[in-house]
Amino acid sequence: MAKFLMKFSFFQTLFFFFYRVVFRQSKNPKALHRNVSNIHAKDGKYHKYPSFAHRSNLSNQTLVFNVEEALLKSSSLFPYFMLVAFEAGGLLRAFILFVLYPFLCLVSEEMGLKIMVLVCFFGIKKKSFRVGSAVLPKFFLEDVGLETFEMLKKGGKKVAVSNFPQVMIESFLRDYLEIDFVVGRELKVFCGYFLGVMEEKKRCTALEEIIGSESLGYDVVGIRGLKKSLEYNLFSHCKEIYPVRKADKRSWQHVPREEYLKPLIFHDGRLAFRPTLLATLTMFMWVPFGFTLSIIRAIIALMLPYRISIPILAYTGLHLFLSIPQTTLHPHSLQNSKNRKTKGRLYVCNHRTLLDPLYLSFSLQKDLTAVTYSLSRISELLAPIKTVRLARNRDQDSKMMEKLLNQGDLVVCPEGTTCREPYLLRFSPLFAEMSDDIVPVAMDSHASMFYGTTAGGLKCLDPLFFLMNPRPSYNVQMLDGVSGLSAYHDHSERSRFDVASHVQNEIGRALGFDCTKLTRRDKYLILAGNEGIINKP
Repeated sequence: MAKFLMKFSFFQTLFFFFYRVVFRQSKNPKALHRNVSNIHAKDGKYHKYPSFAHRSNLSNQTLVFNVEEALLKSSSLFPYFMLVAFEAGGLLRAFILFVLYPFLCLVSEEMGLKIMVLVCFFGIKKKSFRVGSAVLPKFFLEDVGLETFEMLKKGGKKVAVSNFPQVMIESFLRDYLEIDFVVGRELKVFCGYFLGVMEEKKRCTALEEIIGSESLGYDVVGIRGLKKSLEYNLFSHCKEIYPVRKADKRSWQHVPREEYLKPLIFHDGRLAFRPTLLATLTMFMWVPFGFTLSIIRAIIALMLPYRISIPILAYTGLHLFLSIPQTTLHPHSLQNSKNRKTKGRLYVCNHRTLLDPLYLSFSLQKDLTAVTYSLSRISELLAPIKTVRLARNRDQDSKMMEKLLNQGDLVVCPEGTTCREPYLLRFSPLFAEMSDDIVPVAMDSHASMFYGTTAGGLKCLDPLFFLMNPRPSYNVQMLDGVSGLSAYHDHSERSRFDVASHVQNEIGRALGFDCTKLTRRDKYLILAGNEGIINKP
């Protein structure tokens, strides 16, 4: 009986310990809110946040705001560190961070931040770390509150304060929100590698050191949360402070894509979802089954005929939607039936994933030849259709395409690289010279868990990741054919670009995508820091 009472007393003590740790922040919230309100009431510079939305005269004022508490709708930092762990460190590092989540809830906010930084950054090479500029901006933009976003657009100079490491937030804030000064946490580096340890906060840093003494004539307005600490001592310089409550953030709206200060055209990374705790748990539970399912889908596509494989693949969750116009052959093709017999048709597609030519082949239920600008050796060996790599030399590529067209139908993606967002990159005009029987094909894909494209990762895994999605889908829309360069009497250099631009506009109109002048080189310079040229082994 004594042993039972001792065990009961031990578990009772343990229960009350966890109760105090877990619920200490939520204990008596009304009293906490009342104390904070009383402190603010004594200082005339504090104002209610909703009144800030009615301010219009902000162009001559400096805005100082806290990123986590006054800009982002979500109060959890876990999804962003999970993105860093998965994209920069791999699946194992992401799993370690996921397992540590219960412990992160028991320690203080500062200690939890230090643990996440240690797990995510330890041993990562600083020079090759591009998650902050290539992956995180998309997820940050999707979490920005519209109300604060509108106020920032009206402000003069803008200073962002954050507990995030500087390498995680600086690119997003400067490039997509046009923030003038970013004050984040610095990470310690040894021999070019992150140690996973943050520098101590510089609480003595003054506002003058950040924005310069010449701008102190501006009125300084602060936007932050209800926490007592004044990060980096910046908010002590504010003439007005607008504290943001959690209740205020719950009513915030997301920023529509069309209102972005800079369009989000390129982003990298494999995860297609925001990795919250439950979403991450779902991913880890799905990965073993999804990997097996992707292998089965690949074997079915490689081994079985189209009429048999298509229904089976649909049963496994792969969806293909095909749209064909009433006139599948344009007049120019009908008039040149003799030429049509000796020369194949040229299909011109926009580029969503490496599987674009394969899905087109399945849609038409016929074998096609695909010309690509870059394709891994493994993908070339496993491709169920013939693939030919272009040399990026106009004369050589034109001769190669002419030869392939004489052998049969050909498919080309003139963008030269994939684009995930609803934009079309500049079309290379080479295809306009190759054939008078050109069929534009508008393609779109959807992935709910993993992206099937990458700029900085292993391209040979692109098809695998796309097939690992629970229900990946493709929309293939055949458009009315267009004439090639022979329709232009002068055959000038300008005519090549006119044909390419016309095909790009037709595909963009069919998909509802915006056409751009950006190229493959622009994409890789932004995402990978190189020009995207792969040397042959």
